[in-house]
Amino acid sequence: MAGRYRLRSKLGGGGMGAVWLAHDTLLDREVAIKQVTFPADLTPEVARETRARAMREGRLAARLTHPHAIAMYDFTLEREDPWLVMEYMPSRSLAQALNVTETLPPTQVAQIGAQVADALTEAHAAGIVHRDVKPGNILIADRGLAAGTVKISDFGIARAKGDAQPGQNSVITGTPAYFAPEVARGGDPTEASDVFSLGATLYTATEGQPPFGIDEDTIALLHRVAKAQIMRPARSGEITDALLHMLEPDPARRPTMAQARDLLARSAVGADGNIAYVLDAPLRDSDGAVPFWARRGATGGPSRPARRLPTSTASGLPAVDQSEPLQSVHRPSPRTPRPPAFEPKNSGPGLPVPLIVALAVVSVLIVVLIVAIVV
Repeated sequence: MAGRYRLRSKLGGGGMGAVWLAHDTLLDREVAIKQVTFPADLTPEVARETRARAMREGRLAARLTHPHAIAMYDFTLEREDPWLVMEYMPSRSLAQALNVTETLPPTQVAQIGAQVADALTEAHAAGIVHRDVKPGNILIADRGLAAGTVKISDFGIARAKGDAQPGQNSVITGTPAYFAPEVARGGDPTEASDVFSLGATLYTATEGQPPFGIDEDTIALLHRVAKAQIMRPARSGEITDALLHMLEPDPARRPTMAQARDLLARSAVGADGNIAYVLDAPLRDSDGAVPFWARRGATGGPSRPARRLPTSTASGLPAVDQSEPLQSVHRPSPRTPRPPAFEPKNSGPGLPVPLIVALAVVSVLIVVLIVAIVV
């Protein structure tokens, strides 16, 4: 392809094309190449403009260089389709990790979010809106010296700020489960919608499902997103306030990406911790090892539900009627009991009640056995 890239194997695919592992014969290195596809029913004029815009956006994204963003090396047209040539990092996505373990510890999620937010802060400063932040586009290196390194990928549908195509606001592109409400309602994606999508992604990592649930009916899901009513997270611990701030229905009330980065980093290290370490260091467990879910070949246990999170990017989705009113994030009153599955463990002094009961039963059985032997 393009006279220098030899395709080796298919790494994956989705609604916006396929990703290939390839070898750059000129620089003798492995690269990842994404073929960006568009709906087949586009008129020739619209198709030409779409490809030209994709070329402009690809060149813009290639200017972004950040340690937590997959670098874009080249952009070319081949067989009339845009092809993005990107850095190849042997890794698993956050979506794949969540198929190994249903949820991640809040401190690790905070570090992942802070590093991705740091990269997106630089992208926003360069005028680039990602538009498809989701678990499938967050990669964690799973081998070698880079193991545990976090990077945001796939700027393939990224858009330069203000580069909206007239007449196209009735259809939307992205992954509905992680849409911001204003995007589901047909609004143009902005930096604020990237903040919401990152918040929805991190919510999924701690709660085990997106803030609006899982639904194979895309249109029904879009209507729930447009109403902006989510349940308060129950497993997010110290990052709960940061997530709720990022998931504000009103874009004007959300933090900027830089503010979200600082909120998440501070949640991970506490009041006296070193934020720089959170932003720079690879993911590690408390014992200094790479988390098991981020290691190559890690698989889920038998108790892991046979469920897959929504990951596919879709194009040409109809926007929801803007006459539907927005609703606020649902915050239960302090007196509302938390579901039993989310009850915190007993951390006070003494033994937990179930263990005391078990010991009492065993003691009674021992006494009965001794009496029987004596008799």
